[in-house]
Amino acid sequence: MSSLQIHREATGVVTLILNRPGVHNAFDHELICSLTDTLQSLATDKETRVVVMTGQGPSFSAGADLNWMKGMLNASEQDNEADALHLARMLRLLNYLPQPTIARVNGAAMGGGLGLVACCDIAVADESARFALTEVRLGLAPAIISPYVFRRIGEAQARRYFLSGERFDALQAHRLGLVHEVTTTGGLDAEVNRLAGQCLKGAPAGLRESKRLVCQAAGHDADEQLKHDQVTAKLIARLRVSQEGQEGMRAFLDKRPPDWILKQKLQE
Repeated sequence: MSSLQIHREATGVVTLILNRPGVHNAFDHELICSLTDTLQSLATDKETRVVVMTGQGPSFSAGADLNWMKGMLNASEQDNEADALHLARMLRLLNYLPQPTIARVNGAAMGGGLGLVACCDIAVADESARFALTEVRLGLAPAIISPYVFRRIGEAQARRYFLSGERFDALQAHRLGLVHEVTTTGGLDAEVNRLAGQCLKGAPAGLRESKRLVCQAAGHDADEQLKHDQVTAKLIARLRVSQEGQEGMRAFLDKRPPDWILKQKLQE
């Protein structure tokens, strides 16, 4: 089965469904490439009016796939940088897609999955959804997704959640500004459909220009983002091959605490 399902409606609403429920819709190379190709195609598709992003099953996206992480453990810094740039390109395409985008957050959105949410214009979460930026617990940093998350929640909250790695629920995500609406269980589709309907009332060109206007007012565009991506890709590549990054990822895969936690316990 394809790792990405595409559902088109006559109204012009296109729903992209991350279709790896067995691994909580975690990213791997195939899914990133599928999303990249699809977003690139939708960007010039005049029939597409609104794009909805969601996950198959009980999760939105758990972030990085475990098998992908295993592969990156032994990859060179150069290969890690190239891999990070693939993810960066996909997120950049989503963030600057000409059409309105809606994140239908049906469950957990962790790491890169949270980044997907931050790249969408509008985000609606089920009350059961959970979020986290746990990269520091792996000896890494939320590098590639950082500009999108930062713009969404601001410096004060980014300082907290980038550093603490703690989980938070849908109501906290709403307070932070990460999601715009939180629905009760069973009400997610109705709210997504309502918001998509509101967007469909806007003229296509007017929507495109309004979205571009917001980005310009905020001082960023796809070209500037590309420059930033090249910096963050180098950062995450360097961290992945570092001693702490290697230890953190191995500890996660081995389901054990990393050595810096063990040292802390010994000191206590």
